[in-house]
Amino acid sequence: MTTIDNAQLEKALQEFGLPTRDDYSLTSSSRSFADGGHFRIEIAGVERLSALETMLKEAERLHVPVHRIIATVGGATFLTRNELDEFAKITREQKIEVIMTLGPRRGWDTGRQIATSEGIVSGMRLRGVDSIRHWLKDCDRCLDAGFRGFLVPDEGLLSLVGHLRDQAVIPQETIFKLSVFAGHANPAGAKLAEKLGANSFNPVADLTLPMLSAIRDAISIPMDIYLCLVNAMGGFVRFYEAAEIARLCAPCYFKIEPGPSEEAIYAPWNTPEYHDAQIKERVRNAAVVMELIERDGAPVKCSPGGGADLVIPR
Repeated sequence: MTTIDNAQLEKALQEFGLPTRDDYSLTSSSRSFADGGHFRIEIAGVERLSALETMLKEAERLHVPVHRIIATVGGATFLTRNELDEFAKITREQKIEVIMTLGPRRGWDTGRQIATSEGIVSGMRLRGVDSIRHWLKDCDRCLDAGFRGFLVPDEGLLSLVGHLRDQAVIPQETIFKLSVFAGHANPAGAKLAEKLGANSFNPVADLTLPMLSAIRDAISIPMDIYLCLVNAMGGFVRFYEAAEIARLCAPCYFKIEPGPSEEAIYAPWNTPEYHDAQIKERVRNAAVVMELIERDGAPVKCSPGGGADLVIPR
């Protein structure tokens, strides 16, 4: 019988590029965005053109810089090509980075294991090669409309699209964000995502500050961190931790996604008025976060809008 003593274990972790413990000392991140900002604002669930226009008006009214949006969470398939073109045109003019969600995805095909009480822990995965082909066809459709950012649901698909980007099958300026539904929650998973070509990493939503800080120690790409999320995933609010999260995890995107459940808020049959109300609430929440950080006087700052490193639609 062989055993690994603590010294050997710590050496092995360090050689692999990982911290040896969660960071209980809460070390400040030495990284930032190219413009010097520690955090940026991401608005998820911009499903339709009307919701995009509502978001822009509300962001201007509340002085919230929106750097990135996660669009068409219900699936880009539900937008017409003309709608995709107009969506790309508006966000290009506003210099907003867009991460498109392609689909429909799991839960909308014949597979229901993911929706069961046991199957839910298995994480989101595209089922079968045909699902991958459909995802890539939707990707091609959105690339043709000018979009250059995509949400990737699992690391297998991430490895494939990363390879296709390396081979210039997918334009090399394209960026990929690994979804929270991939289920990664530690520095090893984050490091794997970065190695496979992720440009942005979304860990599970309920990690402690030491856990988040340890992940930052292992990777250089931006982290995408929930400040609030749907009730079905916990429904917690971390507004008062925002400044500390930015200090520890810079560069990071603050994710704001309140609501009952993703299934409810991103159903394709929701009315434009429903989407408009959802977007207004998210922008208002972002305004609260900005206010609390300013009142706290924390040594962190938000990136200005329209940064040169944002991958906006072409």
